[in-house]
Parts: sequence; structure tokens; C-alpha cells
Amino acid sequence: MPHVTRRTALAGLSAVATTAVLPVDRALAAWPERNITLMHGLTAGGGVDVTARLIAAGLSRRLGQQVVVETRPGASGTIAAAQISRAKPDGYTLGFVPTSHAVSAAMYKSLPFNAVDSFTIVGQVNESPFVLVTYGDSPLHTLTDLIKTARERSTPLLCGVPGQGTPQHLLIEYLSRLANIKVQVVPFHGGNQALTELLGKRLDFLIDPPIALVSQIKSGALRAIAVTGPKHFAALPDVGTVAEAGFPGFSVTSWMGIIAPPHLPNDITARVNRELNGLLAEPAVVERLRALGSEPKGGTPDDFKKQIAADVARWNKVIDDAKIQRI
Repeated sequence: MPHVTRRTALAGLSAVATTAVLPVDRALAAWPERNITLMHGLTAGGGVDVTARLIAAGLSRRLGQQVVVETRPGASGTIAAAQISRAKPDGYTLGFVPTSHAVSAAMYKSLPFNAVDSFTIVGQVNESPFVLVTYGDSPLHTLTDLIKTARERSTPLLCGVPGQGTPQHLLIEYLSRLANIKVQVVPFHGGNQALTELLGKRLDFLIDPPIALVSQIKSGALRAIAVTGPKHFAALPDVGTVAEAGFPGFSVTSWMGIIAPPHLPNDITARVNRELNGLLAEPAVVERLRALGSEPKGGTPDDFKKQIAADVARWNKVIDDAKIQRI
């Protein structure tokens, strides 16, 4: 029997280790070798879909493989999220989620996934404030006016929202409790119906992302009362924030970002995050996102993970405090 020295044993172990690691390293180095699916759970043609396609086109160029947007609408995006959480973590299935990802985590009694822990969080794409608006010749000019009127009126102000349990619904519940005012939430099947009722002066105000409102604000058909972000919004620079109206630190934004199945290899996560941040720094992409009513965000996976977790916690508290029935 040959004598095995310590040097020989270590060399053998090193060879085994090298043989085991090479296929994985080569796979990561070669990624991506084929088309990548970017899945979301909203309808085609909407703001989420348009933004997802903008990001997919940019990542296709930067990664050297086609990134194909796939829609799986239904149940407020939870059907698509569940499918993403079960997908193979090989980098060929990614998810694109909006703010409703965190809202659904709070609104649903039970989901087959956790909004944070069931995914690899890759990176935030954008953010925008919500905008409180009224009709063009309303007596309400500022959030201070709205709060004063709500406290003096014998009947609650009417606020339209695009459905029960939507981010807009929860946001107005949150704000009305902070301001200690009574507001009657009027749910519609989508934001367009609420906007039509507001323009007809059958509502007092509504709250929505800016993409649906900016053109009519600039035309004078609508008047912006306040924005909910931490600072003034570039498209509406003269409109004050909720924080400036007497609620220091108030900041609620709408966002979109990229997630992936759990256990996505760190190298792939880092590559997608790096390319995403590079894409969001491109002037043409910045201009397009701003035209869609948002600002590029970017950042690390951990930044986006904290954003999602903070929103889930906030909306859970709002739902509990307002005694809103979960789905």
C-alpha cells in the first residue's frame, strides 16, 4: 500500500474541491446564456407594465440577452409573486413588483409567500410620491385647507380610491388618522372612474400617483393639494409636501423594483443590481422615467429589502388601527 503523505492528501483534496467548484463558477461566469423572463402581476399596458418594459429593454442591452416581460395578472399581483417564489433560482426568472406587493402582504390574511423572506431582493427601480388633488375651482388650495374644512363640516369629505385595500385607500386612512379628520372613502373599480367623479365635482378629493394626474393639473382641470414624498416632486415643484403641512417626517411613496426566487446566487444578484443601477443612471432612462411620473431610485438589495419590510409593517398597523377587514 503506497504511503500517503500530508502533502499528497492536501493536494488530492484541493483537486476534488476544484473539480466540484468549476461547474458552478463556469455557470455563473457564463450567465446569462439565454432569454430572461421578467414577470409581473399587473395588466398589460398599465404603468407597471410600461415601466417593466423600459427596464427590460435596458437590461437586455446591458446583459447581452433578451429580457422578456411576462404578465400574470390577478389577485393584486399575488399570483405572479407566488410563481416567482417557486421558480428555479438560476437567474432566468426575475420578478417586477410595485408598491402593491407590500400592501397585499398586509391586506391578505394568508399568502403562500412572505413579501421579503420568500424572495431574493435585487433592487429598487424608481419611486414617486402620491398626489392629493381636487377639481380645478375647488375652495381647497392646500392640505391645511382640506384639514380645516374636514373639521368644520358636518359631513365627511369624500375621497375616491381605486378599490378597497389599494395603496390609495390605506394611505388616506393613514393620513386622516394622523390629521384627526373624518373622511368618507369611496371605492371605485379603478382610478379612472374616481377621476371622472372628481372632475364632475361629485368627490372632494382623491389621491393617486402623479402619472395619472400631472397633465390635468398643468391644464388646470385639477389642483394639486400636496405630495406625500419626503421632498417636492420635480414635475410639480410648487406643490408642498404633507410634512410641510404640519406632519414632520411624513413620507409615503409609490415604488417598483426587481425581485427573484429565493437563493439566487450572490454573483447573479450582484450582476443584475449593478446593471440596474447603471441603467438608472443613463440620461435617456432618467428622462423616460420622469415622463412616466417617477424618479429613478437604485441602491443596494438591502436598501430595497428595508423599504419593502417598512411598508409591510406600516400598512399592517394602518389596517389594524382602521379596523379594515383583511381579504
